[in-house]
Amino acid sequence: MHDIRAIRETPDAFDAGLARRGLPPRAAEVLELDQRLRTALTAAQNAQAQINALSRDIGQAMGNLKRIPEDAHDPVQEEHRRELLEKIDALQVDVAAAKLDLPDQEQAAEAARAALDDILATIPNLPADDVPDGADEAGNVELRRWGTPVAMSFAPRDHVDIGTPLGLDFETAGLLSGTRFSVLRGQIARLERALGQFMLDLQTGTHGYTEVNVPVLARDKALYGTGQLPKFKEDLFHTTDGFWLIPTAEVYLTNLINDRIVDTESLPLRLTALTACFRSEAGASGRDTRGMIRQHQFNKVEMVSITTPEHSNEEHERMTECAEAVLKALELPFRTLLLCTGDMGFSARKTYDLEVWLPGQQTYREISSCSNCGDFQARRMNARTRAREKQTRFVHTLNGSGLAVGRTLVAVLENYQQADGSVAVPAVLQPYMGGLTRLSA
Repeated sequence: MHDIRAIRETPDAFDAGLARRGLPPRAAEVLELDQRLRTALTAAQNAQAQINALSRDIGQAMGNLKRIPEDAHDPVQEEHRRELLEKIDALQVDVAAAKLDLPDQEQAAEAARAALDDILATIPNLPADDVPDGADEAGNVELRRWGTPVAMSFAPRDHVDIGTPLGLDFETAGLLSGTRFSVLRGQIARLERALGQFMLDLQTGTHGYTEVNVPVLARDKALYGTGQLPKFKEDLFHTTDGFWLIPTAEVYLTNLINDRIVDTESLPLRLTALTACFRSEAGASGRDTRGMIRQHQFNKVEMVSITTPEHSNEEHERMTECAEAVLKALELPFRTLLLCTGDMGFSARKTYDLEVWLPGQQTYREISSCSNCGDFQARRMNARTRAREKQTRFVHTLNGSGLAVGRTLVAVLENYQQADGSVAVPAVLQPYMGGLTRLSA
């Protein structure tokens, strides 16, 4: 969510930020609704103030009336009594008229607020100053590479051809669930489980994240807080009883501070979870239909950080290094990209993508995104921090994959494939595999 005061003060800067994302200006539209809301609120407040003032006058007149004896025979007192009764009647008529108008004014204010909230809820975060401009992924900037792709003495196969003899089953999944699902059996199922466990152990034991076990069902409020709703509901799975299947554990981990004030001394909060994730891939029709790259259900280790504005950039670099550490430990070649303005996610102000080398495709493919959202999500969640007696302010939220387990499995299968069809098990995973060093049919 955007700071309406900042838009009022610097509308040109707001539109310039949207222009960098390739979007039309919206400040004038937002400010028109903002003015409508402020006018309606003022009218409602004035009406309520009028009711309060009239009610006070009625109370004062009633008090004065009580001081006149009902059996008074003094003509002056009787005249005063009549005047007070007439005044009270007139004031009560005015109060009744004001009370009739108040609901309409309150409804006008509510309608203006809803219209303003609706438009602000669908406008993406503004990019940070150091994010490169660009229309799409072609504008991303490669920052660094780690590792060298292995030169294989045979034509490398993709993970589908490698994994099928080892227990990767798309046919059965297709019969039972449809496309973009898979069944894993035997050693390859254990390898997938080992990857998730290794990632959790690394992020908690080495990098200091706190493991959290969260539900995979969430209500509207949670997905609104992190920015999936209302704009991206078509990319989500909705249950018949009003829940949403989470597309990432970010939804739950970030919302743990929804509508709360966190002590500054307790920051940063670093949280991680391994969950199933669910995405309808409505916007990816026809893309990556072969294999496990883009599935409706997959496992992922998510990292979330909650911190102060002063430390969010530093925390972003740290989080990205924590994601990179997984790939380094697995000895998988990768590169780190700084995404351009046209390729960032809705809630992000700056994003680093990690892309792992896949020999079967002879290219690098995304395996993690680490984003700094600034106070964008915190405003939607009303998540704030306070140090001692100082005024509250919004926290900064960050999220990143540490990593996507399914895509990491793909990378291990392709990078560790052998000429005989077997797959070597990376050294760091062998303790999780009961000492198994090779997967074979």
